[in-house]
Amino acid sequence: MNRMTQGHLFLAEQTVEAIQKEYDACGIAAAIVDRKGTTQYEKFWGVRDRRTGAEIDGDTIFGVASVTKSFTALAILQLEEQGILSVEDPVRLYIPEFTNKNQRGDVLIRHLLSHSGGFFPQPRILVGNVARELGLSEKKDGDFAWHEGLAEEGIRRVAGRLDSLTEENGLNGRPGENFSYCNDGFALLSDIIRRYGGERSYAEYLVRHILKPLGMERSFCDFVRPSLDANAATLYQKVNGVMTGHRDYHDDAFVLHGGGSLKSTLNDLKKYLVMYLNEGKAPDGTRALSEYRIREMCKPRQPYNAFANYGYGLEIRQIDDLKVMEHGGSLPGVSSNIAFSYEAEAAVIVLCNTLDVPVGVISDALLRAYNGKSPVDPRDLWQENRWSPETVRAAAGTYVSGEGTVVEMYEKTDGCVGLREDGKEKHLIPTGPQTAIVRNLYTDTFVKLVHTEERGYYAIQYGSRMIPKS
Repeated sequence: MNRMTQGHLFLAEQTVEAIQKEYDACGIAAAIVDRKGTTQYEKFWGVRDRRTGAEIDGDTIFGVASVTKSFTALAILQLEEQGILSVEDPVRLYIPEFTNKNQRGDVLIRHLLSHSGGFFPQPRILVGNVARELGLSEKKDGDFAWHEGLAEEGIRRVAGRLDSLTEENGLNGRPGENFSYCNDGFALLSDIIRRYGGERSYAEYLVRHILKPLGMERSFCDFVRPSLDANAATLYQKVNGVMTGHRDYHDDAFVLHGGGSLKSTLNDLKKYLVMYLNEGKAPDGTRALSEYRIREMCKPRQPYNAFANYGYGLEIRQIDDLKVMEHGGSLPGVSSNIAFSYEAEAAVIVLCNTLDVPVGVISDALLRAYNGKSPVDPRDLWQENRWSPETVRAAAGTYVSGEGTVVEMYEKTDGCVGLREDGKEKHLIPTGPQTAIVRNLYTDTFVKLVHTEERGYYAIQYGSRMIPKS
């Protein structure tokens, strides 16, 4: 039910405008849709291209980055529904290149769906780099999203790297033990879909079994198509402090596509989210997945911060009196977020063509306003809880992610714990005996020390990633 007041809407839109200004966001598109498919709210800020001043509309193509993971999870559960696989099956049964040789137990499909395969973050294996090494070009070989040979080489590289990891170097625990966001895991899932989905590629499977059935005609995984479309967003990010735009959708793209290759529009994503609000069924009666398996996607599987869990390709958390399923995405020129709530009977989409814009904050503000609550997050949930000297000393050290983030924890002159991320001092607030938050401008990053008797203090949970101690 739409309980939005003019006062709350004003505050929500003020939040959008403040974020747009603070992060120099080029263009933002946002909408709220109800379970009947009726658009309850829609607004556009900025432009899709600063050079031309071209405006955004509901059919403007944006990258959605990791929002793709919900589509990958949906596709895997479609294959389970057809009896082709079970989420309880070991991954090695479907991907022989992945032997699981160094882990204490099988990595199951459900572990990959919930980011608990046991892998620390790894450097990206990029589609452009692999294609160049293979001598491929899209002019003669077709779009990389549809290329079978590129996918085969990609799975050899990704599976081989994961197989090379050990507990001393790259594994964060037993399969299912810990949550750590992992693009490599969703790369493996996308190759299961390619091999067992009955289509030539992951991209083709999505088109035939999810996108076309739901009427999402301007959604796809292609890299070239959006760069040629007149109504596609230019991608913006700051390079050496200067906001720079381009239309190269290969930028930082993973060689396998299930973790972040989808491009879509506000209007198409409305159709996708209405399907979730109706537990797997579109308004025209088309069923993408059974009610049972939609509910399985939305079950909490792995806790990863104080108030959130991860299901299958979806985050589950509480916003006021609403249980919310959501996912965000980030790539060069992409900040995206989808969210839906059965209690609110509504979903929110926020798309932006600028890197590192906190669009999840915009999503929360709009959902709160729709629910008749103040859209302003009070952020007053935390009480400071000073760590013991022993904990501070045990935590002190440098934590290095394979994705490039470097976190340093150290003992300050007053005996409290301090934190630097990539050399920049952060406002750290200890909140429990071994937990803390980093207070950012609009969001808080959850921090938790990870230790066992066997390995000691060997990692931190830093937001959605587990980062090993160097």
